[in-house]
Amino acid sequence: MRYFLMFKRGFILGLLALCFTTAGAQESPFGDLGRAPTAAEVETLDISIMPDGEGLPPGRGTAREGEPIYMTQCVMCHGPNLEGRRDYRVGRLAGGVGTIGTENQVKSFGSYNPVVTTLWDYTRRAMPRFNEGSLTNDEIYALSAYILYKNGIIGQNEVMNADSLPKVEMPNRNGFIPPALEDIPDIDARGCRNGRCR
Repeated sequence: MRYFLMFKRGFILGLLALCFTTAGAQESPFGDLGRAPTAAEVETLDISIMPDGEGLPPGRGTAREGEPIYMTQCVMCHGPNLEGRRDYRVGRLAGGVGTIGTENQVKSFGSYNPVVTTLWDYTRRAMPRFNEGSLTNDEIYALSAYILYKNGIIGQNEVMNADSLPKVEMPNRNGFIPPALEDIPDIDARGCRNGRCR
C-alpha cells in the first residue's frame, strides 16, 4: 500500500508539472497555454498523507470533540451509529471488527482498513459530500478520533494528532499481503498459478 501511495503522490506531481508546462523547458504543443507551477502552488495541491503519517499537518482532536461534528456534518449519509446507508450507497464506518476472513464478515473502516491515515486523507479530500475541503485540520482529527473510538480502537479522550494518529494499530493491519509478492516465497501462498493470480 505504501508503494501505491508513493506512486499516487508522484503521479499527481507529474500531472501538475505536465499541466503547468512552460515554453522555457520545451515548447508547449498547446501554444501559450500553461506555465510552471510555483513551489507554493505545488505545496497546496500536494496533500497526500503517507501510511506512516508523513504529510499530516498540525492539529488535534478527541472523540468527545468529534461527536458533535459528526452529528452535524456526517450523520445524514453515514447514519447515527456509523452504519452507513444502503439507499445512498454509503458503507459502514464502524462495526465488524474481527469478522474479516470469516463467513459472516462485515466490512467497515474499522474492521477492514489496515492503515489509519487513510481515514484522515480521505476525509480531507472528499468529506463532507458537496462541501469537500471545508473541514479544519482539528475537525478532521476529531472526526478520525470519533470513528476510531466507535470502533473500540481508541479511548474517548485520547488525543489524535500528527504524532499519535499514525501510531494507532488497526485491527486488520496484517490482513493484506505484503507490498511485494516476492516477499512470499511459496508461489501457491501468493495465490498465483500458471502465471495468473486469482
